[in-house]
Amino acid sequence: MKNRTTVERKSERELVVTRTFNGPARIVFEAWTKPELLKRWWAPKSTGVSLLSCEADVRVGGRYRFEFGHEASKPMAFFGRYIEVTPHSRLVWTNDESDDGAVTTVTFEEKGGKTLLVLHELYPSNEALDGAIVGMEGGMPEQFEQLDELLVTLSASAGRS
Repeated sequence: MKNRTTVERKSERELVVTRTFNGPARIVFEAWTKPELLKRWWAPKSTGVSLLSCEADVRVGGRYRFEFGHEASKPMAFFGRYIEVTPHSRLVWTNDESDDGAVTTVTFEEKGGKTLLVLHELYPSNEALDGAIVGMEGGMPEQFEQLDELLVTLSASAGRS
């Protein structure tokens, strides 16, 4: 059975995305924190945009910067800092690319070899969430399907090592 991604507005400023992944929390967490793995799933392929560069210093106070774009156009950057890092269970970061950026919290809860992932975003205003949610309803499920595909590969190679 295919895992379903839910994207739900919880309040004027809160968005919650949930998905169960077939894989242990350790491997799902690595896919969210290692730049070489993020590059393999983060950008939704249907948009024609790729992740041109990915820097992630995943520790409290560490910074990240992701640049997306088409090869010929000016890249769009997302950046901020990690404010909480609990290996294999929780990540919290800021989105500093605009005044409308959210604080994102991702939790990883393992149950029977699968991981329930909950992504919670708290925006500074109702208008900021209105602007952000437009692309997420289509983009997040696609990103998470790409992560599912990567996890199959990572779990298979982890089983061999």
